[in-house]
Amino acid sequence: MKNRNLFLVIIVALFLLALPLLLQIQGNAWVRIADIALLYVLLAVGLNVVVGYAGLLDLGYVAFFAIGAYLYALLGSGQLSDSFPEIKAMFPGGLHTPLWVVMPLALVVAAFFGALLGAPTLKLRGDYLAIVTLGFGEIIRVLLNTLDQPYNITNGPKGIDAIESVKFWGLNLGKPLKLGDYTVSSVSLYYYLFLALVVVAVIVSHRLQVSRVGRAWMAIREDEVAAKAMGINTRNLKLLAFAMGASVGGVSGSMFAAFQGFVSPESFSLMESVMIVSMVVLGGIGYLPGVILGAVLLSALPEVLRYVAAPLQAATDGRLDASILRQLFIALSMIIIMLMRPRGLWPAPEHGKKLVRNDAKTTAPGDELPSDEVPGDISRPMSINP
Repeated sequence: MKNRNLFLVIIVALFLLALPLLLQIQGNAWVRIADIALLYVLLAVGLNVVVGYAGLLDLGYVAFFAIGAYLYALLGSGQLSDSFPEIKAMFPGGLHTPLWVVMPLALVVAAFFGALLGAPTLKLRGDYLAIVTLGFGEIIRVLLNTLDQPYNITNGPKGIDAIESVKFWGLNLGKPLKLGDYTVSSVSLYYYLFLALVVVAVIVSHRLQVSRVGRAWMAIREDEVAAKAMGINTRNLKLLAFAMGASVGGVSGSMFAAFQGFVSPESFSLMESVMIVSMVVLGGIGYLPGVILGAVLLSALPEVLRYVAAPLQAATDGRLDASILRQLFIALSMIIIMLMRPRGLWPAPEHGKKLVRNDAKTTAPGDELPSDEVPGDISRPMSINP
């Protein structure tokens, strides 16, 4: 069994490593779709910690995505040096902070804001928690839209452009890499970086799930009152869940800014939060393979449907809008999947097993054991006496 699992892991790893090189033959657009899919997988894995493990419905998760993106944009562009003469005097060419500084900083700052969101919501559950987190996400988006006066920090709705690409070990991911006669495109280089981050996030998330912290999160998800009665510190564990999930969102946002080279507040709308939550629920909430599958499908499906909606628009002489048709097809697909697979496309396997009596005596369906018998041991009657 172990050899079989190892063989499957090797096959999947080889496929993922060869995928961008194969897609590159058809054009960089398909590799770019794979890159965006990996970023959404990273977001879905982070949100799964909050929603899937701890059972905390977070509709403002895109706020941490925005925090990481704008942090990288501010530290990797000339926005701050152009707006503040003091910074320009210190850094005439603009801030060009290296990746090994920006990524941990995005992780820490996003985790701080995650804990900041979790602190006032510790006693909220369900719909009330969803409304508060939704408000937090909108507050961050409005701030990004309005922080261009009196000091131009985020450049308002115009966004920040000319963001520096990722550079490390002398390799610039913004430029193609030549290996002899073969050229690896820039989007393929970003693919491998995003794939490495996804692998790390999945490993950390899995180790958290099987750890004492993960089991405590799941106890809180199933019954918070019972978990508290068993001595679990629900306050600290909730804050930890918010911080851990937000940190992954911050890292994903920083990579998004580096990949796009441009960020604006409209990239972090409410619909993005809804889509990320849908990825977790559609794939299989609380189960990593399902979450990854849901993220890949929902991120790649809109691009694939371009090839379906465009011919329909042409067939109706432009009376049907292709973008509206795409949204309609996505909504119909989600409804059908939820009706046919209410627990998700790849739900978590059942962990509980029925008790089976391994003795000669059998009980007919509907019959009950005598009240003085111990299940599994028919030879010893129950008694209050020693």
